[in-house]
Amino acid sequence: MAVTVDRFQEMKVLLAIVEAESFAGGAKLMGMSPPSVTRVIAGLENRLGTLLLARNTRSLRLTEAGRRYVEDCRRILQDLEEADELAAGSSGRVRGNLSVTAPVMFGELFLIPLITEYLAEHPQVSINALLVDRLVNMVDEGLDVAIRIGNLPDTGLNAIRVGAIRPVICAAPAFLERAGRPQVPQEVMGAPVVMSSASHLLTDWQFNGPQGAVTLHPQPRLLVSSNQAAINAARTGWGLTRVLSYQVAELVAKGELEIILEAYETPALPVHVLYQGDKRVPAKVRTFVDFCTRRFQQDPALQTAVG
Repeated sequence: MAVTVDRFQEMKVLLAIVEAESFAGGAKLMGMSPPSVTRVIAGLENRLGTLLLARNTRSLRLTEAGRRYVEDCRRILQDLEEADELAAGSSGRVRGNLSVTAPVMFGELFLIPLITEYLAEHPQVSINALLVDRLVNMVDEGLDVAIRIGNLPDTGLNAIRVGAIRPVICAAPAFLERAGRPQVPQEVMGAPVVMSSASHLLTDWQFNGPQGAVTLHPQPRLLVSSNQAAINAARTGWGLTRVLSYQVAELVAKGELEIILEAYETPALPVHVLYQGDKRVPAKVRTFVDFCTRRFQQDPALQTAVG
């Protein structure tokens, strides 16, 4: 038993050094002295009969054997953590580190408020939330849970549909009173447009009409790098923008933005909660997914209707 515990400690020390990119930084992460960390790695390399870390006075890097060993260490320690969490979950305790990802605005508006509530209920859980407007590979980046908008490819991950949202075109009512409300899609081409480059879903303006599908490519007079900036510009009465319905649900309900051309909208996009794991889903993942699923499914802003 003592040998097993020592090996786990060796793995943790090695991963800390790799994360910190130095022996001194690894020692700090582990709460150990630098000489102690050096002795652990020396003993590990001696036992394995191979060099894991190539180091000199200025740099530190993993050898090929070291890279393979680090990957195995991460997997073994993750399995150990999940075994602990499963046992804790069976007795009502949930603990551990949880990594989740979501699109930026979805995370800010919907996920972060739920995370704070979840953490208040589960004081032994910590969460790292990665909010990015790009498709993240959950396996490669070690993420437990993801929120995805749009149709899913076959990933082999567990997926729960929690809602559906629509691409919508909106503007401030004052702007529409002044410039007129477009009645057919082609009329948006003559209006000032603010567009966000953050989402590939919104660059091409697609419509469904009596004559079939129509795709327009309006040239924005104002191009911004975030969805929120585009919404803010439209809210001031500057022009039209195309966003996802959940992003403006509150502003539409308040009457600060108005949706136009609803009769020409394309089909709604599904919203899913994805998570890794088979039958041995860790308690932290299971409880978080259940918590988010229940709340998302009850939120009107995520059920296609706005306002």
